Amino acid sequence: MNKISVDAGCNPLHIFLVEDSLDVRELMIENLAMIPGVVVSGVSESESDALAQLDMQPCDILIVDIQLKKGNGINLLRQLSERRTSDLVKIICSNNSTEIFRRVGRQYGVDHFFDKTSEFPQLFNLVRDLSSAHYECQGHL
Repeated sequence: MNKISVDAGCNPLHIFLVEDSLDVRELMIENLAMIPGVVVSGVSESESDALAQLDMQPCDILIVDIQLKKGNGINLLRQLSERRTSDLVKIICSNNSTEIFRRVGRQYGVDHFFDKTSEFPQLFNLVRDLSSAHYECQGHL
């Protein structure tokens, strides 16, 4: 798990990452760590583990892959939509970028959908924008 330093007085955005590929997970954590005001506060590679961790440690942004070693990201999103009414930003980042998955994701509250094979820069730009907006809302800019 990776934590980055954040300016004193600024509450960072907490990101929870659900990704079963170690290489992809490490790449994402490395890139997220370069974004000011962001902390990767949890990671999981399975549906059940992610759900258990999220029950104990809420986050601001959830980034989920669809296919996982155990379970899948859609079931995780479905369960979270039944349990939570928070303003959690839900993002799918997956190789499965068909319209059907996008539609199902929206049904379960997904705010953004990125194709893992070609849209990593857009994902990181979005997180950077969310962090900047969060920082501004706290009166630090």
